[in-house]
Amino acid sequence: MSELQQETCEACRADAPRVTAADIAVLSQQVPNWQIRECDGVKRLERVFSFGDFADALAFTNKIGLLAETAQHHPAILTEWGRVTVTWWTHKIKGLHRNDFVMAAKTDALASGAPDSVSAVP
Repeated sequence: MSELQQETCEACRADAPRVTAADIAVLSQQVPNWQIRECDGVKRLERVFSFGDFADALAFTNKIGLLAETAQHHPAILTEWGRVTVTWWTHKIKGLHRNDFVMAAKTDALASGAPDSVSAVP
């Protein structure tokens, strides 16, 4: 279990600092399967998980939903037949915060505890 998986999200204010490029380099090492994507000028963490069917993808989506509600930090989730795309970023600061890396690590933990039908798409 990584350090990030053990952390909890902190309440984020609109004036909270975004992670720096140096922070991203360090934090990304703990969530190596996540990609930094930029959409509408906003950096985000994204990962695609693959499954054997829609039911498994939906079950994983529901686990992420429960995790997000518990942390009060919510991702964009796209659920399709056999795959789930999860994107974390902090809406209030329009970018990446440490919380996003924490939640990515927690999402990885959910995936590793899922049935063998779950795997990551590179």
